[in-house]
Amino acid sequence: MAVSITCFFQPGCMGCMEQSPINYEVSQPPHVHIEEIDAVKNPGYIKKYSMRATPAIVIEKDGSEKERFEGVVHREQPESAIKKYL
Repeated sequence: MAVSITCFFQPGCMGCMEQSPINYEVSQPPHVHIEEIDAVKNPGYIKKYSMRATPAIVIEKDGSEKERFEGVVHREQPESAIKKYL
C-alpha cells in the first residue's frame, strides 16, 4: 500500500514558489516525501493527470489517484489528506 505525493510546478510561477515551503512543512512529521516535478520539462504529466493549473499536488495510493489540490493550498489540506492514506 504505497502512497506517493507529487507536486507539479512551473518555473517562475508565483503560486508554485509560495507552495514549495508549505510542502516542506507538510513533509515533516510524518516524514513523507513530496516529489516536485517541473510540468514544463515533463509535459507528459500534464496530459496524464489532465492538469489545468500549477501548483498541483496529487496524492496516489497503489498507483491510483486519491486526491488532488490545484493552486496554492495551506498546509492543513494536504496534511489531512496524506494522513488518511498512510
